[in-house]
Amino acid sequence: MRKKKIIVLDADGVRRTVTRIAYEILEKNKGIDNLAIVGIRARGAPLAERIVDIIEGIEKKRPLIGILDITLYRDDLSAIGEKPVVHSTEIPFNVDDKTVVLIDDVLYTGRTIRSALDAIVDFGRPKSIQLAVLVDRGHRELPIRPDYVGKEVSTKGNEVVVVRIKEVDGIDEVTIEEKTS
Repeated sequence: MRKKKIIVLDADGVRRTVTRIAYEILEKNKGIDNLAIVGIRARGAPLAERIVDIIEGIEKKRPLIGILDITLYRDDLSAIGEKPVVHSTEIPFNVDDKTVVLIDDVLYTGRTIRSALDAIVDFGRPKSIQLAVLVDRGHRELPIRPDYVGKEVSTKGNEVVVVRIKEVDGIDEVTIEEKTS
């Protein structure tokens, strides 16, 4: 039996969506003063880089950018294996009094974002923290709401949203697929 796959965003759709998010971030924050863009590993990091590149093209100045690894902050750390792979966090600036925009690929239960919030405040006290996601699929377990949403999709319990990003997967696309056992 063939696995069902629905294309939600193709490469052009991903590009347009990321561009719109970049413009919305600029508009809401009235420019890039004290703005820091932080991508959550793995696919949030290249999305953050794209957003920063777009903002730089508009503002002629590059906002601060960082990469956050939340592995050690996860509430299911013991469930993902005895020796989880921890990647580096790269936040080469002080987050105090900055508006930090967290970037992630998919917002689902909210647990990844809760972990990211815990991690970011370990670096200091931001003025505010905003959230931008490429896809919001609902089904929240925590009271987390994004400030910027690329695409909202409805999913069933037996479906998963798969985000493929060129820098990681060799292709840009967002699909809804049936879960494999």
